[in-house]
Amino acid sequence: MDTRSITVEEKLSISLHSLPEYQFNSNFPLLDRCAAAQPQPVSPPEKMKVLVLGGSGFVSGAVVAEALQAGYEVTIVTRGQRPIPAGVKSLLADRRQRGALEAALPPGNNYDLVVDCIGYLPADARQDIRLFASRCDRLVFISSDFVFEPDKRHFPQPECNCHFLEDDSYGANKRRCELEFFRAAEHFSQWTILRPCHIYGPGSKLGCLPKHGRDPELINRIRQGEELELVGAGKFLQQPIFARDLAKIILCCPAAPLSAAQIYQCAGPDIVESVQYYQIIADLLGCELKVKEIPVLEYLAAHPEHLSFLCHRIYDLHKLRSGRLPVPSTSLCQGLKQHVAALL
Repeated sequence: MDTRSITVEEKLSISLHSLPEYQFNSNFPLLDRCAAAQPQPVSPPEKMKVLVLGGSGFVSGAVVAEALQAGYEVTIVTRGQRPIPAGVKSLLADRRQRGALEAALPPGNNYDLVVDCIGYLPADARQDIRLFASRCDRLVFISSDFVFEPDKRHFPQPECNCHFLEDDSYGANKRRCELEFFRAAEHFSQWTILRPCHIYGPGSKLGCLPKHGRDPELINRIRQGEELELVGAGKFLQQPIFARDLAKIILCCPAAPLSAAQIYQCAGPDIVESVQYYQIIADLLGCELKVKEIPVLEYLAAHPEHLSFLCHRIYDLHKLRSGRLPVPSTSLCQGLKQHVAALL
């Protein structure tokens, strides 16, 4: 086959369908391998008042953009360090300053949906519960797939895997946030927790693996023919999710009763080796991809904090379907095409 005539989309398809069968567990149907009939996803509400904590960041910005496109009334909580998106109301507050968020919230204002994109510590989750349990119809908390112990993952990983990090890492603290919601469920159950894997799209830097994760110079490096130093040669499997797809899930939560007091893995439709992510970018740029392998154990000895990156991150999305939430549909090629174009 003359690979010069193959499109980026076709190359990705070949890579996906060339993965060995043993990579997958038939007990957990994957997104495009689920033959059983699934319930139709709910439609997002026609009208909503939405409050977004951290509305000028990457993920929160995607939520705001999607909400505005749907015609919702959107308010954001921001520290005022970035430009405020057009068409939104803003509340100036730093949630880490004692009493600041409480003082910024207009008295008597209730919301159909509150989205916390900047909750990293258990105190943040407790603050959400204290402030919004009686002021919103649904609260969506953005957690992370880094909550799991990397060496005890399943393939694909379901929500019910009970092996979680317990150190002082980002992922462990996200898990502690999740537990705060479970503890509050008796008096506040209108919450949904989402665990996205690698999130990409316009508004963020490119790169999904050390040493080139969120690398501001990635496009220039590829164009200049520089070797990308990828741990394990980038052979770890990933399932990146496009930010606007994640935003669609968030905005549908209030319309999905089954999603109350639930946790969902959120991942994209394509399972690829991490190196394929970089190959797609190189193909979009019309450049050759050069990769230098960094031995895994050598890298981990110097950077033990990056352990959660260095494992297969693939997910069972059956629960997302069963909860009637929209399953991400933007292919990695389509998403990266938009992401790269936004950076050029």
